[in-house]
Amino acid sequence: MMTAMMERMGMTAPTTGMPGMNTGMMGNPSTMPTGMNMMMVPRCTIKMEKCPGGMKISCACDDKMACSMMQNLCTMLAGGMVSCCMMMNGMMVCSCNLMMGMCKCEMIEDGCCITCTSGDEACAAMIQACCDCCATMMKAGCTCCVMMNGTPVCCGC
Repeated sequence: MMTAMMERMGMTAPTTGMPGMNTGMMGNPSTMPTGMNMMMVPRCTIKMEKCPGGMKISCACDDKMACSMMQNLCTMLAGGMVSCCMMMNGMMVCSCNLMMGMCKCEMIEDGCCITCTSGDEACAAMIQACCDCCATMMKAGCTCCVMMNGTPVCCGC
């Protein structure tokens, strides 16, 4: 199993130069990744609802520290593509990229509210269909991870 993981990371054996043919557990130190980029994502209560021309995503946190972290992430990443990833038992069920409209992020007392709208009727209908899809999946037990520019800003149900 370790070899398979190293092979995917592009490690090669120092003497053979062939992928997956490692002479030791560590392989060639010059080809090892420097570290993993990991981040704790704030746990929130997420509510999705249709609005004229699109949808609203409300992310609310009970914990002040998590709320502050989420608001800082939203402030830093505002203006980029918003997407919602629906997960069940650790597996992605559905991903909606809300690239067909304009997304605005505003801070509320206990979190943030992301509004995605479009003036085009067809795009607005697609955004609202994404809203229906995500809301139905959350109601059925999926966890939603809201992302901006591919970075998770909040997760919850």
